[in-house]
Amino acid sequence: MIVKDSGSLPVRIEQDVVLARQLARKLAGECGMRLVDLTKLVTAVSELARNTVVYGGGGDMDWEVLDDIGRLGLRLVFRDEGPGIPDLKLALTDGWTSGSGMGLGLTGARRLVHEFELDTVPGEGTRVTITRWA
Repeated sequence: MIVKDSGSLPVRIEQDVVLARQLARKLAGECGMRLVDLTKLVTAVSELARNTVVYGGGGDMDWEVLDDIGRLGLRLVFRDEGPGIPDLKLALTDGWTSGSGMGLGLTGARRLVHEFELDTVPGEGTRVTITRWA
């Protein structure tokens, strides 16, 4: 697998959530994602970027355009140094929401992408990595 391009975007305030969605839409389009795949990715980005701002106290979205023998994809990492997720099992329960998000929760975002990884340490922060292939 080759990383064709990469970068980072601050996700610290609500306006940054919009910028994260716009960047993800642009990069996914450049990867040749169909509209339905692009929409799924952007929806997951919206949820995860908002979580980064609201629960993580702000952080960053790192991105990589991937080439896996001609198959293009986009890997995004949302990372913060916030309080972490105290009850990961609950947070990954279908239908659970804190009440202030889009109602998708982490499990909804996980269903919208091909690869999903979550690392969290209470008191140190959270890192969510997602990948969607074109």
